[in-house]
Amino acid sequence: MGPSGFSRIKSVEQFFIQSYNSGYYEFMALIFRTIIMFLIGLETDFPYLMRNIRPASIIACGSSLGCTVFASAVTFLVFQETASHGSSFIMALMIIITLANAASPIVVRVAADLKFGTSEIGKLAISSSLIADAYAVFLLFILSEYKSTSIPKWIFFFFLYFLIVGIVIVINMYLANWLNRRNRNKKYLGNTEIFILVAILYITAMALEQLGFSSIIASFLIGSMFPRGGKAARTLLIKLTYPIHNFIFPIYFGNHGFRANITKLKNLRNFMVFCILILSSIGGKIVGTLAACFHLKIPYREGVLLSFMMNLKGHVDILALTIGLANELVTSQNFYDVMIATIIVNTLIWGPIVAFMVRRESDIIGYRQIYFESHNPETELRILTCVHSPRPVATMLGLVAASRGPREVPITPYLMHLVELPGKKKTNLMYNQREDDELSDEDDYGGNDVVEINDAMDMFTSETGLLVNQIKAVSPFSRMHADVCNTAEDIRASIVVLPFHKHQRIDGKLENGKQGIRTTNQKVLRHAPCSVAILIDRGLTAGCLNPSGSDSLQHIAILFFGGPDDREALGFSKRLGMDHHVNLTIIRFLPSSSRGQISGVNIAHKTDDVLMAIPNDEVEKETDSAILADFHSRYVATGQVGYVEKVVENGADTASALRDMAEMYSLFIVGKDGRGHSILTTGMSDWEECPELGKVGDFLASPEFDISGSVLVVQQYRPSKNDDSDDDDK
Repeated sequence: MGPSGFSRIKSVEQFFIQSYNSGYYEFMALIFRTIIMFLIGLETDFPYLMRNIRPASIIACGSSLGCTVFASAVTFLVFQETASHGSSFIMALMIIITLANAASPIVVRVAADLKFGTSEIGKLAISSSLIADAYAVFLLFILSEYKSTSIPKWIFFFFLYFLIVGIVIVINMYLANWLNRRNRNKKYLGNTEIFILVAILYITAMALEQLGFSSIIASFLIGSMFPRGGKAARTLLIKLTYPIHNFIFPIYFGNHGFRANITKLKNLRNFMVFCILILSSIGGKIVGTLAACFHLKIPYREGVLLSFMMNLKGHVDILALTIGLANELVTSQNFYDVMIATIIVNTLIWGPIVAFMVRRESDIIGYRQIYFESHNPETELRILTCVHSPRPVATMLGLVAASRGPREVPITPYLMHLVELPGKKKTNLMYNQREDDELSDEDDYGGNDVVEINDAMDMFTSETGLLVNQIKAVSPFSRMHADVCNTAEDIRASIVVLPFHKHQRIDGKLENGKQGIRTTNQKVLRHAPCSVAILIDRGLTAGCLNPSGSDSLQHIAILFFGGPDDREALGFSKRLGMDHHVNLTIIRFLPSSSRGQISGVNIAHKTDDVLMAIPNDEVEKETDSAILADFHSRYVATGQVGYVEKVVENGADTASALRDMAEMYSLFIVGKDGRGHSILTTGMSDWEECPELGKVGDFLASPEFDISGSVLVVQQYRPSKNDDSDDDDK
């Protein structure tokens, strides 16, 4: 629509390009830019940014420094070839800002669209682009105040800038907490209250712009420091995400393309300058970023992708050119036309290249399944818990708290509220109402469950300081498993925890819920892209594995019979054993035929050395023994975890042993299938009711096994089953 295309037609040009339009376009760009950066701050994984501030800063500094060197080298040539007048230093600043800037909104959007924003490389690219933007904004301040400000005043202005931002952040904290208390019994804040929060943002942004500052970093800081727990942040995300991603983003970046005039490149000198700037941008970003990645020992292919992501433009650089043109810092229309064309064409080049690389390098960027049996418990755990109602929320959050481990160990928990969409209403819903039913005034989907779930989440966050990301999926039971699996893949979940289809009555018995819940669980077990666990919640006694603020001790048992699922359960429990509020005990069941080969020693008090004999008759037994030996040396011998061996003759002995320990533990963790057909579980499946729990899990959930403890049944990721497809599920 711009001068490169339809605006070359006289009537179209007269409609779009008028004398008063430039001010209008700039004002709308400011409005859009402010709310975009606020939402980016609100969505940014700030704990990750703080944990990885060093590598992100090194990558940002490397790419920015490389571009600064290249920009300084070509400034004189560009100044001469574009016949510019004014300060060559100002031109150097503008070229440095253009080349060094990494447009964080575009990086965030590209990473989200290509579904690698939650990967390590995606989050590192986003963090680095934000820091590179901060560098560009700093240079932008120097550019805008170059003529009228001395160095002492610069220092004062910087102090004033951060003072204003700090005051607004504090006001938002108190205001958000007050609004959360005021709307305690409501699902979300009202539109008037949201308007007040957004008005504070815009008043601050306008005030900073009037003082000569850029509001880009201020808007990001206000968003990133906004209190995450509570209805205020939850409502802002719901209200802002849809219109910004689907309306504001396209118009904001479309405006940049509208301003570019590619026809100016017909001039040979302009085209030469354009090529020099493109090559300088590529050279500076690639050389600087790869040097930083080499220093950080980041693999070469990931470094190349990072350098391409850092080369996306169209944010601070456009603002720098606008300021330079408005203040007549460099008087050359050719220079501005070539610079804007460089920015637009550069992004048009690298956007498709990044998309191609992401698809090509799916082995390093794509979703990687994690096997807990070999997983380091000190690396990040991404856990997706699912609920259909508020009933199991407390237990799910307790499991998240217990899985947290030490505070320095990262965990990213998600809670997904699964809401059934009745088939008869499906055809009457708009697209955005189906995906985000909160936008409907009627709030039919989720009902009062939403209020109870939100209150439980807010209380958990205030007590533990651990933010749980909320997701809602509204779909019929026939497709609900696809929502769970797709979400697990999108967030790169390590494990999915599902609620059992039965719930506990007041008398302690388990009562059947909707059959659709059980069907969903069965389909997720078949198709999930990661490990899956089913939680049988037996109420508060076991359910609330107390959060960090509680001093009570929870006793948890891992029932180990052998096999991949039991090893997965053992691996998942490593983080539980690292919590000082959890007393974890491994109970290994062994057949009586191996009585002479085992230790027979109870090492629950971690004082005696145990000889771990590794049988050689089967590969599975060797693997079991190797995993147990490693677990013993790391956790049992150091006193973190208890260890007990139970020798049994058959399934009846196993059932008897389980009954004996029924009231000793608040949570039992067991693998789904164990080692398949084993003498240890012979006869336990004669009255099997829920095969999706496995033999032992089904027995622990059966009415005849009267316990007060909850049960967590774990299944290891199964590639072969996940790849199969049922016609009924399509």
